[in-house]
Formats: sequence, C-alpha cells, structure tokens
Amino acid sequence: MLAAPTEHLPGGVLMRPAIRADLDTVIELIRALADYERLSHAVVLDRTLMAQQLFEHGAAEIVLLEQDGRNHGFALYFHNFSTFEGRRGLYLEDLYVRPEARALGHGRALMSYLARLAVRRNCARFEWSVLDWNQPALDFYRKLGATGQDEWTVQRLEGAALKALAAGSLAG
Repeated sequence: MLAAPTEHLPGGVLMRPAIRADLDTVIELIRALADYERLSHAVVLDRTLMAQQLFEHGAAEIVLLEQDGRNHGFALYFHNFSTFEGRRGLYLEDLYVRPEARALGHGRALMSYLARLAVRRNCARFEWSVLDWNQPALDFYRKLGATGQDEWTVQRLEGAALKALAAGSLAG
C-alpha cells in the first residue's frame, strides 16, 4: 500500500499522517467531534487498544492538519472494497475541523488530500456518511460535488446483538 504523504500547502498548512506520538491529540479531536455531533456519551475508546489498532494493525489511518504548529483538524479513514468495481475504495470515517479554524479552507484541504490519496491508490470510490441533521456538512459536501446515496441505509450490529449473532443466536 502506498504510504500517505506529508503535504505542505500555502499559508503554513501542513497535512501529515498521524504517528503514535499524536495519540493524545487524536483522542482530543475525537472527543471534540463527538461533542459537536452530540455523541459524547458514545466515546468509550480504550487508549491502548486504539494505539494498537491504528499504529500496529493498520486498521485505519489518520491525517492531521496543522497550521503554524497548531493542530486544526483531522480525518480518519480506511479502505473498503467494491465487489462491483473489483477494487478497493477509500472510506472517510470522521473529519473534524476545530470551530475556530473553520471557513479557512481546512475542510476542503482535508477532503482534497483524501481524494488525491484515493486516486494515487487507484481506489474506485471515496465515500463517507454524514448525519442527516448536519446541514452545514451536507452543504459543504454538495459544493465539493458529492452526491447523496439516498437509496442506501446504514445497518449496524453492536453490543449484545453483535455478540448474540456471533454466538449463533438469532433474534426474532
């Protein structure tokens, strides 16, 4: 897999892959994102497990956006696979720009970075989900040329339901 590059942009903006030493910053940004999405109660991550998943197992990648030595945002992404296309895609799990750094082009810079990475890695698609109430994000993504996939709905198994199915139990 092609490594994610470090990019220097005009205005002292730096985009770079996160490393293990960035874990505290990453966790801080995840908590800030959860606050924004009204999901703080859902953040139950274990720092040690997260470090292993990200920096040892490569379960996901993170790009940090910095300007003048201060972190302004991040994107966490991983690869999925399209059976119809016969190749992988890039899936954006989370993107967050600190409130004081919004409207400076940082969100667009992160999305452009990921689009370049997807092209560089020969991905068929670049996809993500957005909360249906988050109109500013929806408007932003439409300006980038993204289209909603309204015919699809996200399904999820977690907690007891996931464990029950894994154990062979069927609900209903």
